[in-house]
Amino acid sequence: MIVEPGWQGLYHHVYIILQMTVITRLFPLWAVMFSFLAWWQPSWWLPLKPAILPLLAVIMFAMGLTLTATDFRRVLTMPLLVVLGVCLQFGLMPLLAWLIAQALALDPLLATGLILVGACSGGTASNVMTYLAGGDVALSISLTAVSTLLAVVMTPWLSWLYIDAAIEVPVWSMLQTILTLVILPVAAGVALNRFLPRLVRPLQPLCPLLAMVAIIAIIAIIVALNESRMSSLSLVLLAAVMMHNLAGLTLGFLVARALGYSSVVCRTLAIEVGMQNSGLAVALALKNFTALAALPGALFSIWHNMSGAVFAAFWQWRDRSDSP
Repeated sequence: MIVEPGWQGLYHHVYIILQMTVITRLFPLWAVMFSFLAWWQPSWWLPLKPAILPLLAVIMFAMGLTLTATDFRRVLTMPLLVVLGVCLQFGLMPLLAWLIAQALALDPLLATGLILVGACSGGTASNVMTYLAGGDVALSISLTAVSTLLAVVMTPWLSWLYIDAAIEVPVWSMLQTILTLVILPVAAGVALNRFLPRLVRPLQPLCPLLAMVAIIAIIAIIVALNESRMSSLSLVLLAAVMMHNLAGLTLGFLVARALGYSSVVCRTLAIEVGMQNSGLAVALALKNFTALAALPGALFSIWHNMSGAVFAAFWQWRDRSDSP
């Protein structure tokens, strides 16, 4: 077939997008492979620890390139949806953690760590998984920001309610993190998309691949950092963390579906509810309890990225199946 010169660039562009789509479809496979690689050779990844925060910022910037100010204005027209997300976040997850800890008769310190995970806000990884799952990224970012602000009050109160412990939450550190890792990078991406659209538009198809590569690198680094702790993990704790995360994902989706929301909104709420700021839970456990109480948060950091990758891949497949 003879291709007209004017179409050559278009065909090449479509070919590249198709190649990237094939790669992103295998997201869970890459996550598992690099997790095992990091567990086998943690020394390869440990020097990359300082790259975690910059990688998160890069991901948020890439997501910002695909968003507009209109997306966030639309979220403001759905206050009840934001309230629902926050209620599920702080109402469902700590209760699930307490119920699972009781059902499995976890060691008190491990139960404390699991409840701390449930009492924390949504993590920035949820924004990435929402993006890869084809969810409502503007809603996800808004929910993360709101839950982070509310965590200043809710996390200590929930800790007192469920484990009868006074928890000191690093307020300014949390606010600084959400500002530097979420709000500023996303705002920069949105601004470029608004004022330099001709420059940004060719880059937008690359954003999912960039986000996937960055989150896989982060998963590998987290596994390497926790390699020494993994020998202390028990099957009961692993089951508790998996049940906690999967119950959050499932119930978050089902509640939203029962209230009549679209699939895009349902998957967004599922990810926001099921994926927690486990890094904060680890920090709070180490500061207020012992290293044993930090194990659930450390394991959750690894597991919820793995389950989030599978969840995102599933919805990518569903969206492709539903497309003509």
